[in-house]
Amino acid sequence: MDEEKKEISEELRPEEKQPRTIKDWLKYLIYLVLIPLLVVGGIIVFKEKMYGWLAVVVLILSMIPFFLVFEKKTMNVYRLVLLSVLVAISVFGRFAFIFIPFFKPVSAIVIICGTYMGAECGFLCGALSALLSNFYFGQGPWTPFQMLAWGLIGLFAAMLSKVFLKHKWTWLIYGAIAGIFYSMALDVWTLLVTDGTFELSRYFTYVVAALPMTGIYMLSNVVFLLIVGIPIGKKLERMKIKYGL
Repeated sequence: MDEEKKEISEELRPEEKQPRTIKDWLKYLIYLVLIPLLVVGGIIVFKEKMYGWLAVVVLILSMIPFFLVFEKKTMNVYRLVLLSVLVAISVFGRFAFIFIPFFKPVSAIVIICGTYMGAECGFLCGALSALLSNFYFGQGPWTPFQMLAWGLIGLFAAMLSKVFLKHKWTWLIYGAIAGIFYSMALDVWTLLVTDGTFELSRYFTYVVAALPMTGIYMLSNVVFLLIVGIPIGKKLERMKIKYGL
């Protein structure tokens, strides 16, 4: 039994001592090439008209790598249940802090998800958090950009998970950088939807104008990682061991 749990535990650790497979390359192709091209190209071609369909396609693409790992039966219930819980926490957290503009726990929860549950869950947690919470905050052409930005934040957290678990302070640095990345990603949307083209000088104008909001994004990520990062992380690790997940 102990040997079996050890084997399962090793299987559940993302990005660890496993050679790249075709599925891995497909995963990164979808996350880093197809979805960004779809989001940026969609807003240029369709402007504000087709954002609903665009968000649905982004979600479907985000789910493909997640379900590709379902051949590992030990991960099915584990991933579905824990991912659902983390998405729910992320969405509820965005509601709970509605009274503080831009100060939200979404990025922090997505970073935790990516760190402890891997790239597939990290990206999907970010995409779902944006899509589901925007049914309250308002859907629009910004939704696919939020799905992409939060998804990539979860993806990169998974890729750097070994560093984060070994040196927790790097987690906080990444949280601050994630705040900058999220703000700059949304500035791309603002520029494209306003002008229909990408001009670097105008883009930096938007970036500078958004600095106060960027600062709040950075602060919120660091604060929420400090408060809930380690407690949630410990619970995730304990559930793996206690229930033989």
